[in-house]
Amino acid sequence: MKTLFNSRQFHKALAPWIFLPLFISSITGLLYRVSKDLLGYSREQVHWLMSLHEGEWLGDYGELIYVIFNSLGVLWMLVTGFQMFSKTISFTKKVTKGESKG
Repeated sequence: MKTLFNSRQFHKALAPWIFLPLFISSITGLLYRVSKDLLGYSREQVHWLMSLHEGEWLGDYGELIYVIFNSLGVLWMLVTGFQMFSKTISFTKKVTKGESKG
């Protein structure tokens, strides 16, 4: 029996909703670390980047929801992406007639 959605369809359906929060988190996390460690800014000077990164601007409950959905989004994209990848790449050597696996 064929399922309603396969991993490619789920990946495609959720990617637009997951892209922006993950993009914001990755860019602000990168800028925070580079600004603080390489450019010498103090933690206070770049706290606004961490505030964006963690979703602090959404309030206490919003921040928690933002972090949970971001984490689940990353995991979902990894799982469905790996499923699509594994369907295109064979991990086992195909055996032709008359050959042994050994």
